[in-house]
Amino acid sequence: MKVTVQGHPLYAYTGGRPFDPTKPTVLFIHGVLNDHSMWILQSRYLAHHGWNVLAIDLPGHCRSAGEPPPTVAHGARVVLDLLDALQIPQAALVGHSFGSLIALEAAALGPGRVDHLVLVGTAFPMRVSPALLDSSVQAPLEAIDMVNAFSHASLSPPPSALGPGTWLYGGSRALMRRVLASNPRVNLFHTGFKACDEYRNGETAMTQVTCPVMFILGDKDQMTPPEAAQALVARAQRHRVVRLDAGHSLMTEAPDGVLFAIKDFLQSN
Repeated sequence: MKVTVQGHPLYAYTGGRPFDPTKPTVLFIHGVLNDHSMWILQSRYLAHHGWNVLAIDLPGHCRSAGEPPPTVAHGARVVLDLLDALQIPQAALVGHSFGSLIALEAAALGPGRVDHLVLVGTAFPMRVSPALLDSSVQAPLEAIDMVNAFSHASLSPPPSALGPGTWLYGGSRALMRRVLASNPRVNLFHTGFKACDEYRNGETAMTQVTCPVMFILGDKDQMTPPEAAQALVARAQRHRVVRLDAGHSLMTEAPDGVLFAIKDFLQSN
């Protein structure tokens, strides 16, 4: 469905179920050059098992209009404004990579609005190498290949993600190219990576989060290694850490592990 947020239509995938504001809500936020489809298994399962699901395309990405978030704080404001637009008093936020920083900042800005916070493949600081930032402008297709090489620890996913035999590198590369092409006015690659690289409020934001926090980290993640999340883990008031045998693309390399971790966490007090 589409919701008007900050004057522009924002797309939110509801997992094949009609939006029902009476149910508990889970809002999924994707990373750089991704879209709502990254959460296909997790979002559909929860939507069919009692949750109200909103897996969004960030503004300026794919089915959502408006300007893409130039900073993490801008992305967080979009999330809170979406909750306002749908009159959702409280929701769980689940974010991956860039989306995890947006979720963290939103939970800090609106502590009463977030009841669970899940950070997948996160790090702070989430620095991006100058070479990659430059390549995202000068040679974005080559940069996409570079990112994919570091984002995956396996060639094909378990059956519950994309199906037996699916080539993770090729699928991810095709998605990133499609998302990049979806907005010819703005380089979504550079904009997203620059926002990650410039975010400085992570530790302070975590001290302002009042809800339970779960970290889902990949043991083979070369983009955001587990040790890069420890500054946030150390400052989380109530938290659990789940480590999976996967790289940075946890939702497709360890789809069941991510789903079960999120489901169990959302059902906990």
